[in-house]
Amino acid sequence: MTTVALNKVTLANGESLSYRERQGGNEPLLLIHGNMTSSKHWDVLIDHLDKQYKVYAVDLRGFGGSTYHEPIQSIKDFSDDVKQFVDEIGLKNFSIVGWSTGGAVAMQFIADYPGLCDKLILLAPASTRGYPFFGSTPEGLPDLSNRLTTYEEIKADPAKTIMIQKAYDMNNRELLKGLWNMLIYTEKQPEPAQFEAYVDDMLTQRNLAEVYHALNTFNISKDHNGAVDGTNQVKDITIPVLVLRGDRDFVVTAEMTAEIIEDLGDYIEFVELMNCGHSPLVDDLEQLNSEITKFLEK
Repeated sequence: MTTVALNKVTLANGESLSYRERQGGNEPLLLIHGNMTSSKHWDVLIDHLDKQYKVYAVDLRGFGGSTYHEPIQSIKDFSDDVKQFVDEIGLKNFSIVGWSTGGAVAMQFIADYPGLCDKLILLAPASTRGYPFFGSTPEGLPDLSNRLTTYEEIKADPAKTIMIQKAYDMNNRELLKGLWNMLIYTEKQPEPAQFEAYVDDMLTQRNLAEVYHALNTFNISKDHNGAVDGTNQVKDITIPVLVLRGDRDFVVTAEMTAEIIEDLGDYIEFVELMNCGHSPLVDDLEQLNSEITKFLEK
């Protein structure tokens, strides 16, 4: 079994970030998790990555063992935390794997802080143009004609924010597992004990509505995304990028992935993971690990 230490570091802004650090290895690799997860959800990949990699997996502010003193308002708040984190632990010349929301965090970090990261792997990432949050119809379905724009609107949405937040508050594990079985684990499920540990991890989240709002207003493209103007910071991402998306991903659409490919242009390579949903870590860890390793070793 791989030896992984659970550590914590206090940032200059007063927040403390928890992180997992795998012993051994000399090529630094930083893993950034997505929404409704923390570094805990990387456990199977951490166990299987080649021993040449020195692996760090951080808990973003408001997730896992990290603090949440000051509410986040944007993806940049997370990426600025990551900058303070890598400064504190002295991390340089590393690669990043960003999963889902973590992909947006990684892109913002690389655009803002060039010269620190060598390669970027985006696993089922939010688009360069954000992840849209639509209102709900009376039947509880997404109303694609009603793109929400404010935090207050998103926090009050009954079909997504309120439902999941209530599941957190009431420790409704069955609802959370049912949601993940419907949307995330489209090919396989974790082992029962591991699934329970992942639900424990979901219940640590303290920033659900804020993350939805941050994703909805994230836009580093040159275009308006329906909620906000783009910053055109895609032009500042000039390192090799690998985008991985499962062919059965019900969370990140093929259209979102096409936006990333269009916006990042020459620097991007795309690989479709077969028979995988939004969590290739569970659906096909061997395929995921192989694509990550091939890209990093180029």
